[in-house]
Amino acid sequence: MSTEVLDTSDQLNDRPSTQSPPGGTPSEAPALARADKLAPGHFRVIALLMASAFTVILNETTMSVALPPIMDDLGVTATTGQWLTTAFMLTMAVVIPATGFLINRLGTRGAYLLAMALFTLGTGLAMIAPGFAILVTGRVVQATGTAIMMPLLMTTIMTIVPPHMRGRIMGNVTLVIALAPALGPTLSGAVLEPLGWRGVFGVVLPISALALIAGILWIRDVSDKDEHHLDPLSLLLALVAFGGMVWGLSGLGEAAQHAAPVNPWIPLGVGLAVLGLFIWRQIARQRTDSALLDLRTFLEPNFRVAVGIMAISMMAMFGTMIVLPLVLQEAVGLAPLVVGLIMLPGGVAMGVLGPVIGRLYDRVGPRPIMIPATAVVTVAIGMFAFISTTTSVFYILGAHILLMIGLASVFTPLFSAALGVLKPHQYSHGSATINTVQQVAGAAGTALFIAIMTIRSQSLVESGESATHAMAGGAGLAFGIGAIVMALTIGLATLIKRPETDGEFAGGH
Repeated sequence: MSTEVLDTSDQLNDRPSTQSPPGGTPSEAPALARADKLAPGHFRVIALLMASAFTVILNETTMSVALPPIMDDLGVTATTGQWLTTAFMLTMAVVIPATGFLINRLGTRGAYLLAMALFTLGTGLAMIAPGFAILVTGRVVQATGTAIMMPLLMTTIMTIVPPHMRGRIMGNVTLVIALAPALGPTLSGAVLEPLGWRGVFGVVLPISALALIAGILWIRDVSDKDEHHLDPLSLLLALVAFGGMVWGLSGLGEAAQHAAPVNPWIPLGVGLAVLGLFIWRQIARQRTDSALLDLRTFLEPNFRVAVGIMAISMMAMFGTMIVLPLVLQEAVGLAPLVVGLIMLPGGVAMGVLGPVIGRLYDRVGPRPIMIPATAVVTVAIGMFAFISTTTSVFYILGAHILLMIGLASVFTPLFSAALGVLKPHQYSHGSATINTVQQVAGAAGTALFIAIMTIRSQSLVESGESATHAMAGGAGLAFGIGAIVMALTIGLATLIKRPETDGEFAGGH
């Protein structure tokens, strides 16, 4: 991950003594833009944020492999054990909408220290948990810190990186969100054998503690703080709205498999209803610039279109990430290790290509990249629709690598094009909005793919098909519908424009 960040070192020059100390101040941003350079202190801030984001996101996907030994050791069922993942997702969905307020209120330094302190505390709590309840509590505390980190990273990049350099730096965000989840299960599997499930948290704990200490030493505020106070009603509405939506959407997939303990339509319906109240409250609070989540970001057409593409793409990615391993194991008959190895190259390719696509964005803008990229993702998902019980491993591997390359080429320019049209004081709210959409869309994609696959599989079994052929047929229908939905983004990509500031700075470069 750090290699590409360091590739920008030719852009880093020592600032004259009249400049602010390392870490920067709000007044330094215009000077940076004029000088077409990053200050060394700013480079350290971004590098540390990248490394920290990589660590907290890596932790997200370790539970998929660690869950069975946790269940055995603590004596819980699979339904109960899934709360380690569900509670994490719910906490992320609830906290992320508030991160715009937190970043503006606490500043870069305060938000970073809060995020890493919570993540470190949660990791330590999970490592020593004597029972399942304490382990879930540790995961919730971890998720609270994780929720702050990604919006903080994106906001900081938008604040201190000159517009014409944002593509290459923002490309590292794609590396973080792609490579870290891909390596999580691999790391977990390597640690479980010698150290047990507590070792999964034990390996991460010293890394997060070192990141916290480095933040105390290096992180400084790079934007102005505001003095607005937290609106408790907005926070409560966000909790019910986004928590209810993610809970309900996650439950739809379980309901299709007759495994949902609660009717998912109840939390989903409540979440949607309260979302309307949340939006109304934010619009009212915007008159005094005190909204928990500033929705005026949606007044920018580029931002609206980008969020739409983001939502559909995240649905496709999460749906594929959930359904593909299931069908490969249950229908094609591949071992879990083989499935992990098949999916690893695609995740690595997506991460490695992120910075490369970012550099290309700096040269040509978003549209020439995103139109073919959305078409590639559509084709790749369509290829999965033809999976059968006898499909070649190399066909699956090729389709997955193609999918990840396409997604890397979608997400990298999307972040820059969406946030680049906003005013500086809106960066934190725009980042929070994008990350909230990722959580909700990811849950929706998982629910959609699982529900379609399950319903179709059951229908095929009832018509006399074997269980393996039925699952392959159900997954094929899910991927086929997913490809049709993804095709909508090709048209939306034609509407994405390069932010004017990007054009100005690129011309000056």
